[in-house]
Amino acid sequence: MKFNGNLFYFLTAFYFIDAVGYAVWWYNSNGGYEPIGTAAIAMLGFMSLFLAFYIKNTDKRQGVVPEDRLDANIEDGDSEIGYFAPWSWWPLFLGAFAAICFAALAIGWWLFFIGFPLALVALIGFVFERSRGLNAH
Repeated sequence: MKFNGNLFYFLTAFYFIDAVGYAVWWYNSNGGYEPIGTAAIAMLGFMSLFLAFYIKNTDKRQGVVPEDRLDANIEDGDSEIGYFAPWSWWPLFLGAFAAICFAALAIGWWLFFIGFPLALVALIGFVFERSRGLNAH
């Protein structure tokens, strides 16, 4: 994680330098200022800065992980990551209805009013698929 944090700090510096270079290049070649491309490249710098800060901060709190050790084996990083229901259809429906909601941006808002309730039902079904209530044995 230390290398990843340093890599994102390097990318932060690169993107900010690139944004300044892009603004200067555009101004010299076209005689005007172009804010959209400069802002987009600068936003890449801010996003990589956020990631670098998060990764380095997590690294400080978490300590050394198997990915950082040179003598680590594959099974050192093997841990429980959660339980996933086999043969579940809810992720498929949730993805399809979320795609319908996203397509509403291009097609029309009326499609959002169809896809959102269906996506909400799929989300609730996915979350509570294995729930048996408070009195389950």
